[in-house]
Amino acid sequence: MTAHQRRNQIALLAEEHDRVTVADLTSRFGVTDASIRRDLVILEGEGRLRRVHGGAVGRSGSRSRGAYATKVREHREQKARIGAAAAALVNLGDVVLFDSGTTVAQVAAHIPGPLRRANAITAVTHSIPVLDEIGDWESPHLICLGGLYLPDYQALVGPQTVAGLRELSADIVFLGCEGLTSETGLTTPHILVAEVGAMMAARARRVVAVADSSKLGRQGFTPIIPLTAVHVLITDEEADPVQVEQAQDFGIQVIVA
Repeated sequence: MTAHQRRNQIALLAEEHDRVTVADLTSRFGVTDASIRRDLVILEGEGRLRRVHGGAVGRSGSRSRGAYATKVREHREQKARIGAAAAALVNLGDVVLFDSGTTVAQVAAHIPGPLRRANAITAVTHSIPVLDEIGDWESPHLICLGGLYLPDYQALVGPQTVAGLRELSADIVFLGCEGLTSETGLTTPHILVAEVGAMMAARARRVVAVADSSKLGRQGFTPIIPLTAVHVLITDEEADPVQVEQAQDFGIQVIVA
């Protein structure tokens, strides 16, 4: 884990648990007190937390509350590994579409340092956490899609979001989902979230689905895209081998992180 990735995890922990201590962070990440204190200084300077005696507290009024916060806490380590594997697929000069969802947010958090430089990639998203992450880069080329705000998804959706995508073309899209089966493809509980995901897939030359193992074999309410539209699936090592084999039968490259 790089120092940047460690700081992202510290900021996330501070938002989830309201308070983190230097001692706990030192033990968790296996680094010195001095390294953690330096991380906290940097994160406070970026406005991502506030230092207090012995540690730090999350930002007041943090967006990471409610349903989205619950999803952030679920399968956190698996999502981080998936995000790192997915971020490795991004190349210099790419136009990248970032869907909503906690796993997609981890892709943004793991984009390598050289691709965070000014104009290295063009990022397009409707996800508030992804905007927060990429907005902290130095001079990012970042396009924010407008629309109706869904607090439980921390995302913007609706006709305005879809219209903003319709005129774009991208090299790669990272799609999240709540369920993935061979019969129904990628699914989500919310029809407006599905609508945006489908349009993102239609506008990208390469479609990458990021889904932890709990999503495989789960059938959701609203289809996003069929598996035939997916080029790469990135999941974790606990994925059901039957589900993995079924995805491969569709010609999908499966990466187990």
